[in-house]
Amino acid sequence: MTEKEQLKLTADFVRAKLEGEGTGHDWWHIYRVWQNAKTIALQEGGNGFVIELASLLHDIADHKFHDGDETVGPRVAQEFLITLSLENEIVMQVIRIMNEISFSKGMKPSSLEGRIVQDADRLDAIGAIGIARAFAYGGFKEREIYNPEIPPSQYATNEEYKKNTNPTLNHFYEKLLLLKDLMNTKTAIELAQKRHTFMENYLDQFYQEWDGKR
Repeated sequence: MTEKEQLKLTADFVRAKLEGEGTGHDWWHIYRVWQNAKTIALQEGGNGFVIELASLLHDIADHKFHDGDETVGPRVAQEFLITLSLENEIVMQVIRIMNEISFSKGMKPSSLEGRIVQDADRLDAIGAIGIARAFAYGGFKEREIYNPEIPPSQYATNEEYKKNTNPTLNHFYEKLLLLKDLMNTKTAIELAQKRHTFMENYLDQFYQEWDGKR
């Protein structure tokens, strides 16, 4: 089986699992991260096959939908990858990337491939699409859009971050606006700046509308 065929099987597997999901963690999120990763890798290098596999599988079973269990996704991915008859080294590289890229863990991935996938995922969390995804997930969790009486939080631990129930707009200050400065690669830094500026402009418009000024 060729790498192209293995990637197609992986994409088909992930799409069947996530298509139609409504929280912003759907197949099209995976697709965009996959495209982002390929764009970054063209400039930054790395093992393209590993990068594409990890991009496709990185959210196959997000911990947010499995009671915070961060072992589910890598386990599901590993079980699937075994069916492709891949070299064990490739499988382990993909699993390591999946274990290292989460924002809540606060880790810088140990490999270039991991840093590229992390950047690709974080790019999809900011800008116009990031805004849409934030409010989609906030609605799913039945959170307020904004409450000026509840300020953004600073989380001392991973568990505190996972358990937060703050209004969606707070998430901009607790995560989204921080991502620009957490990008690993030069290519992603350049892409992130434009998306970051878009979010700042959006927030300015939001507050003006909130107070009836614009």
